[in-house]
Amino acid sequence: MSTDPATSNKAAFSRIHDAVNSGDAEVIARTIDEVIEPDFLFHAPVPMGATGAQALKNVWAVLLRAFPDVHVTVEDVIAEGDKVVFRNTVTGTHQGEYRGLPPTGKSVTYNEIFIVRFANSRIAEIWGVVDVFAQLKQLGAIPT
Repeated sequence: MSTDPATSNKAAFSRIHDAVNSGDAEVIARTIDEVIEPDFLFHAPVPMGATGAQALKNVWAVLLRAFPDVHVTVEDVIAEGDKVVFRNTVTGTHQGEYRGLPPTGKSVTYNEIFIVRFANSRIAEIWGVVDVFAQLKQLGAIPT
């Protein structure tokens, strides 16, 4: 692994993407434990009733139940100092309950941007902007 912090930080967060794209909840949880500080701060539109690393695990458990084929494509990565920014495109098929909506079988594509701060080579904080409006519109929960 590179000794350059920006390169090392990008690689660490890329491990999360690889785990997510495995579709395996256990792999995702294990990877979160390996690269996320247990008490990290999560600033994103995901009311999960948990904090720290558990909040992120809960997010992925919900997403995998709703969209078992969820796939995250990294479009852009910018790293400087202790921060890495990722712009992603997320796709999936709505096959389980999501935000109170029963499965629709509809495919969704939406965008997200995350700013990730590292401390001691682990993720200490994440700020996220997820296009939940696009998700819900494509699922028919918001009129077009």
